[in-house]
Amino acid sequence: MTADGNNQLISVQPNGLKFVFELEKPSFCDLKVVNNTQHHVAFKVKTTSPKKYFVRPNTGVVQPWDSSAIRVTLQAQREYPLDMQCKDKFLLQSTVVPANTDVDDLPADTFNKESGREIQECKLKVLYVTPSSRGNSEDEGFKSYPEHGTDSNSTVQQLKEERDAAVRQTLQLQQELDFLKRRRQRRNEPGFSLMFAFAVGVIGILVGLLLNVSFSSSSSAFVQEI
Repeated sequence: MTADGNNQLISVQPNGLKFVFELEKPSFCDLKVVNNTQHHVAFKVKTTSPKKYFVRPNTGVVQPWDSSAIRVTLQAQREYPLDMQCKDKFLLQSTVVPANTDVDDLPADTFNKESGREIQECKLKVLYVTPSSRGNSEDEGFKSYPEHGTDSNSTVQQLKEERDAAVRQTLQLQQELDFLKRRRQRRNEPGFSLMFAFAVGVIGILVGLLLNVSFSSSSSAFVQEI
């Protein structure tokens, strides 16, 4: 059952997790869990990648017709995922509990299907977006999550993200190439030494000519005096 399924004990808003992905920076997404019944409902959040995310609270009890907030934090990552695609998934389990039950009083097997309780499950997908596409609608890419396949909006969003990632990589490679070219030119360029030698030679010739002219003038004057 997905996040937008009907007849659920609780519903989740939004119906997916969107994170603005930046290297070496954490990102978070807030979820609102709504109790759609007149009963006390306990919930538990699970993920396929528990080392990448912090979920607070990951377990709780929502009173009848009330709601609870959950913050999911993506820890700082050192490298971009391939094609900015995220295969991580979240599962939110819920079940009815006795009135006035506190989260600390929940039995260890509360969310165990073998306990005989009715356990409902809500699946949440994860979407990574780049900072450049942050200005898009907050719900874009999470309008619906069918059981099979991906809708056209998600496909368009993924193509945009792949294009942005390719542009960034191209610019980075171009900058590195320009830097290497400039560095190589500075190491191998003989222009300064040749120009310096040429200038010294010209100055030497001019000085020599001036000296010759001076000596010639002095010699003529000396001969006239004699």
